[in-house]
Amino acid sequence: MTFRQLGLSIYPDHSNFAEDAKYLDLGHKYGFTRIFMSMLEATDPEATKAKFKKIIDYGNKLGYKTVLDVAPHIFDQLGISYSDLKVFADLGAAGVRLDTGFDGATEAMLSYNPYGLIIELNMSNDVAYLDNILSYQANEPFIYGCHNFYPQTGTGLTYDFFVRASERFKKHGIHTAAFVSSKHGDQGPWNVNDGLPTLEQHRHLPIAVQAKQLFATGLIDDVLIGNAYASEDELKALSELNRYQLQFDIDFVPAVNAVEKDVVLKPQHFRRGDVNALVVRSTMPRVTYQNEPNPPHDNTIEFQRGDVLVGNDDFGHYKNELQIALEPHRDPRKNKVGRINENEISLLDYVHPWTKFRFETHHE
Repeated sequence: MTFRQLGLSIYPDHSNFAEDAKYLDLGHKYGFTRIFMSMLEATDPEATKAKFKKIIDYGNKLGYKTVLDVAPHIFDQLGISYSDLKVFADLGAAGVRLDTGFDGATEAMLSYNPYGLIIELNMSNDVAYLDNILSYQANEPFIYGCHNFYPQTGTGLTYDFFVRASERFKKHGIHTAAFVSSKHGDQGPWNVNDGLPTLEQHRHLPIAVQAKQLFATGLIDDVLIGNAYASEDELKALSELNRYQLQFDIDFVPAVNAVEKDVVLKPQHFRRGDVNALVVRSTMPRVTYQNEPNPPHDNTIEFQRGDVLVGNDDFGHYKNELQIALEPHRDPRKNKVGRINENEISLLDYVHPWTKFRFETHHE
C-alpha cells in the first residue's frame, strides 16, 4: 500500500536555520513527514553543503525525509559526477528531484545508486519521459514523480494537462507528489512569489480544499506546501484531512435536528452504484434510522447543487435517506439540512458510483 504524506518546503538560501527549525517543529506536531528543499539557487558549494546538511539533519531527527531539487548545472557547480550521488547521501537527503531531465539511460542508472536515494522525476511534462527511463530497466521502487510549482500568476498547470501528465506516472504505479500554496507563505526559490501551487485553479483557494482535490483525483500520493512558511492554522487544517476518502465540510441550516445531524455525520457514506444525474444517494441511513421520526422543515425551497438533503416523514420508504443535490429541484418530502462549503462544491465531480465519502463540520 502507498501511504499518502504531507510535506513542507524549505529554502535555506532565503531563510535562517532558527526559523526553518521552528517551522519543522510545527510541521512535526501536525504529522508532516516530507521536506522539499530547492538547491537550484546554490552558488557557493561548500557554504551550500554546510547550510543544507544542518537543516536536513534537524529534519531527520524529527522523522522527515528530504528530497533535494537539483538540475544538471548543480552537478557541475558542486563538482558531482552523475555516476556518484555520495554528496547527497552525505547531506542526509532521502533523494534528489531532477528538475531537468537527462537522456533516460542516465536516470535509470541513477536509480541503482548504492545509497538507496530516491530519484524523483519532474511530472509536469506530457511526454513519454518516464516511459523512456523505464525502457532502460530503471529500479522502479526508487523512481518517484513530483510536479512543478508555479510562482507567477497565470502560469500554473491547467487541470486537463495535469491529469494527462499525472496519468503517465500513475499507470506505472509510481509514487507521486504535487504542490499546494499557502496564503501566508512568502518564500520560494525566486524573487517572484504569487503563491506556489501546481494547479493554477488552486492559487487563491483555501489550502485544505487544494489538497482535498489533489487526493480526490487518485493521481497524487503526497501533497507538499510549495511556499514557506504556512501558518499553523493551515498546517492544522491539512493534518485533519482524510487523505483516503472525500470528506466534505458542511454548514448545517438552523432548523437541522439531532437525527439529521446523526444521519449526516455518523455513517460511512457511499454513492449508490446505479447513479442518476439529480442527486448523490447514500441509502443505508434510511435503514439505520428507519424508526427515527423526522418532521418536514426547509422543504419548500428549490434545492441547489451542493445542498445536503435528508428524507422526512412524508417520504415513506425513503425517510432518512441522505442525498446531495447535483441539479436544482424541489421536493417537499426532503429536508435541506445543510450545504457543502462553497469552495468544495466542485469536488462533487469526484463522487462516482460506489465512491465513499464523509462529512465534517467546523461550525458546531
